[in-house]
Amino acid sequence: MHLNRRTLFASAAAAGALTSSTADAQADSAPIEPLARPARGNIRVAFLVDRFHNIMDLAGSWEAFGSAGTDQQSFELYTVSPVRETLRLGGLQMLPDYTLDEAPQPHIVVMGAQSSRQGSDNNEAKSEWLRRIEPNADILMSVCTGAFVLARSGLIDGRLATTHHEYYEAFERDFPQVQLVRNRRFVDNGKFVSAGGLTSGIDGTLHVIARYFGADEAQRVAVYLEHYSDGWRTGVREVT
Repeated sequence: MHLNRRTLFASAAAAGALTSSTADAQADSAPIEPLARPARGNIRVAFLVDRFHNIMDLAGSWEAFGSAGTDQQSFELYTVSPVRETLRLGGLQMLPDYTLDEAPQPHIVVMGAQSSRQGSDNNEAKSEWLRRIEPNADILMSVCTGAFVLARSGLIDGRLATTHHEYYEAFERDFPQVQLVRNRRFVDNGKFVSAGGLTSGIDGTLHVIARYFGADEAQRVAVYLEHYSDGWRTGVREVT
C-alpha cells in the first residue's frame, strides 16, 4: 500500500513554523516566482541519473518532492538514465525507470553528482536529452556537481549557477561562459536552478515547491523533514 505522506503529516504545519531568524535573512530572501501547475495530472519530475550517482543528491530532493502537494495534485517522480542497467549509488543499487528515449516529457528535471565530471561516454547523450526536453520543461535543476551536467548542455551559458564548494575552481575552468556564484545554497535563474550540493538540494527543492504550491506548503514539508533551516527561503550559505 502506498503511503500518502501529504495526508499522514498534514498536521505537521501546525507543529511548528519556519521563520527567518533575523532581519538580514528576510532581506536576503530569494524571490519566489510562481509557476503555473498543469491543468490536468501531476507535476512530472524526472531524476536524471547515471553511474555512481550520489545518494544524498537524489534522496533529499526525492523525499521533499514526494512529500509535497495536495490530494488533488502532487509531484510524480521517476528516474531516467542513458543506460539500461542497475546503477550503484554508494552501497545501494537502483534500476532506472526509463531510458532517455523512453522517458515522458518532464515538468522538472533534477540532476545530482554522477559518473565522472569528464570522460563519461554518456555526457553527450545527456546533453542532447536536456536540450530536447528543455523547451517544454518548467525547471531544470542541478544539485552538487550535477551543475557540470547542466552546464555541459550549453543551456546556462551566460547565466548564474553554483555547485559544490570543493569544485568551484574546476567549474570556472571548465565553463568560463557560466558565471559561478559562491557561498549560495542555491541560485534560481527562472527555468534553471542550481544547488550547492547534498543537503542544499533540499533547499533548492523546497524553493521549487514554493514556486508551485506557495511558501506555506514548502514550510510544511520542511517541518515534516525536520529541516529547520532558512536556506530554502534565502539561498544563503552561512560561512563560519
